[in-house]
Amino acid sequence: MPKARRAKKVEARRKREFTYRGVGVAELQAMSLEDFAKIVTARVRRSIRRGFNTETTRFFERMRSSPKEKVVRTHCRDALVLPEHIGRRVAVHNGKEFKEVEVRPEMIGHYYGEFALTRRFEKHSGPGVGATRSSKFMPLK
Repeated sequence: MPKARRAKKVEARRKREFTYRGVGVAELQAMSLEDFAKIVTARVRRSIRRGFNTETTRFFERMRSSPKEKVVRTHCRDALVLPEHIGRRVAVHNGKEFKEVEVRPEMIGHYYGEFALTRRFEKHSGPGVGATRSSKFMPLK
């Protein structure tokens, strides 16, 4: 495939507007929570139908009342990313520190805890002195 043709396809992909299950971002933000619940996946629909706990409700109220530029901190990892949160910045606690997350349209319907990982990859180096029986006889310099 020629380079110009490939670049044209990439450009076409980039310009496409985000839609969540066929609904645009502006329409999502204008929806009520009940209408939003009708188009999300079953797991999210169930959590909306059962209602949010007091901590999550308080977090959503803080998100609505605080200015757009302010970072809202939370320990509430099971809070849903709603369409009204797009463009906001949220600091989610991962058990040790707060990880700052900018909410993008692709995150709608997920939980905030998914974006602040609690486990860290630990890369181990080679074995040290005393790690194996053969390392006993290595010359120490």
